[in-house]
Amino acid sequence: MKKTAVTMAMACSLSITAQMNTPKPVKYPETRKDATVDTYFDTPVADPYRWLEDDRSAETAAWVKAENEVTFNYLAQIPFRESIRARMEKLWNYERISAPFKEGSYTYYYKNNGLQNQSVLYRKDKNGTEEVFLDPNTFSKDGTTSLANVSFSKKGELAAYMISEGGSDWGKVILMDALTKKPLETLENIKFSGLAWRGSEGLYYSTYDKPDGSLLSAKTDEHKLRFHKLGTAQKDDAVIFGNSQKRRYVGGYLTEDERYLIITAANSTSGRELYLQDLSQPNSPIITIADNFDTDSRIIDNDGTTLYIATNYKAPNNRVVTVDAAKPQQANWKNFIAETDNVLNAGTGGGYIFAEYMKDAVSVVKQYDFKGKLIRDIELPGIGTAAGFDGKKAEKTLYYSFTNYVTPGTVYSFDPKSGKSAVYQKPKVDFNGDNYVSKQVFYTSKDGTKVPMIITYRKDLKLDGKNPTMLYAYGGFNQSITPAFSIGNAVWLENGGIYAVANLRGGGEYGKKWHDAGTKLQKQNVFDDFIAAAQYLSQNNYTSKDYLAIRGGSNGGLLVGAVMTQHPELFKVALPAVGVMDMLRYHTFTSGAGWAYDYGTSADSKEMFNYIKGYSPLHTIKKGVSYPATFVTTGDHDDRVVPAHSFKFAATLQENQAGPAPVLIRIAVNAGHGAGKSVKQTIDELSDLQAFTLFNMGVTPSVK
Repeated sequence: MKKTAVTMAMACSLSITAQMNTPKPVKYPETRKDATVDTYFDTPVADPYRWLEDDRSAETAAWVKAENEVTFNYLAQIPFRESIRARMEKLWNYERISAPFKEGSYTYYYKNNGLQNQSVLYRKDKNGTEEVFLDPNTFSKDGTTSLANVSFSKKGELAAYMISEGGSDWGKVILMDALTKKPLETLENIKFSGLAWRGSEGLYYSTYDKPDGSLLSAKTDEHKLRFHKLGTAQKDDAVIFGNSQKRRYVGGYLTEDERYLIITAANSTSGRELYLQDLSQPNSPIITIADNFDTDSRIIDNDGTTLYIATNYKAPNNRVVTVDAAKPQQANWKNFIAETDNVLNAGTGGGYIFAEYMKDAVSVVKQYDFKGKLIRDIELPGIGTAAGFDGKKAEKTLYYSFTNYVTPGTVYSFDPKSGKSAVYQKPKVDFNGDNYVSKQVFYTSKDGTKVPMIITYRKDLKLDGKNPTMLYAYGGFNQSITPAFSIGNAVWLENGGIYAVANLRGGGEYGKKWHDAGTKLQKQNVFDDFIAAAQYLSQNNYTSKDYLAIRGGSNGGLLVGAVMTQHPELFKVALPAVGVMDMLRYHTFTSGAGWAYDYGTSADSKEMFNYIKGYSPLHTIKKGVSYPATFVTTGDHDDRVVPAHSFKFAATLQENQAGPAPVLIRIAVNAGHGAGKSVKQTIDELSDLQAFTLFNMGVTPSVK
């Protein structure tokens, strides 16, 4: 039998052996402590590493350099680090093409030849002639300037694209003639913004006033929707919404016919107001549709003056309603697609409405016409995550993607008239998903709640409690973690690892009630769900505490930090990424105050302060405790969850670690919260993470 790269990797990885790796003892940099103390409701709380919050100081920069030197010196000792990175790079090197979309007389699509740091936006004309439209790889020498989003005018003759430098949420918007590709104007200091053209006159965008102090960490909490008229100065851009109505997050978009401007406004990540302006009427007023932050609603389309709204108003699992634009308030809403037991995400394309349901974290899709008639249940390629089915009303062909933990993302074309799907672009990845099993289980959390988890591993793996296992979760902000393929996970699975994903409370897998059950004074439910997932994996011989790693990013980094300090004895390795670690001060940075729906704040009440302090990762580290081997990751340009969270957590853990396990922090340069990270940065970080994990489990993969 001819041995492919996959079969060779599979064959040699079967010989994974457990052996004790003995790295040289880690000598951490000395981190200065000061006498900073804050008082909350008569309770003093020391914050000796407060100075690390100053991202512009030379002392912080020197600390970052010293910590990175320690980390990379440690990683250099791992004998199989380079072989993991080489396999990761080889597996990553495959062509990726997105679903196409039409703008004017061109068809656009993204393509990456395999190892390009950023995907390139191409287009074809009516004759099929291909050309590069935008190549983000030319924006910077190191590939760390990324293309955030692109918006075209209705006729396709104008375009606007946003770039992010070094992973920052702050960006620039370049307006251009799409036909000649000639740049026209540049808008500066744009953050958390959509881009919506109004004819060829100009476009709507959202941003904050530039803050005093550090652009990366200073508080930003008054978002404004502005309109930029082509040929005028940015300083003269009109504020459409956000002057008298102070809101933390404001967005604006147009219906496809450009008749209505839709405005959303919120002070937190959950719950928003909804407004409407009829642009067909000169100087028309902005009309209020929903005037509170109790629910979330968005207009997904219109048919003349009939609006179609997706909402969780009186429907925790979401529904679609209709209303006349002349009287669009909630009292006049009529059911169009009723709420079901499964969470609904609705969209439109090709003159139809697509109801994408999530049933136990996997996709089910139904197609409706604009009269509310069910056209069909769409047959998907398998059990996993389907996304797409969107497009302009006149489109004859739509596209969707399908993936799961063992199936690389494949793009399918879809005929909305016949309901037939066909493979449009299947990636040629050197990975055979048939050799793996991915199954869903339901386990019981501390309070009796049933929680789903998907466990993926090689079919020939012996469940003897000695398999290196990565347990991943998020558990917050109504975000759902659905099955998706990744090269990083593929390498982990090839090397005999188990990858488990738990769908914790706080997420959106079962609607608003599931989300709310993991917020504020119920946040401990999220941690308990994660702990129970770890216990299930050990009790059922998938792994054991000596071979179990926990991983999560952002709110998931908070999750890992909280659980590893509450139950350090359950895990061998902890991998918190860009985590919210200082729960007493998170709301004082950038737009962090907007996370209060999920967390509450230390200033709310004495009860909330005590509750938050009781799980805040930074404040629950105790001296004399043996914590798991910990690999903290963050980026120096992260202005979503500022790196000071990770800095202070790592310094405190290094100071108090009683056991021999290392505590390292890897601080990526010219990287932010994650979006826009170059392929090289991603491969390097994932390789280091897996090498650190296996090394500290005493497992040596034999894959070469």
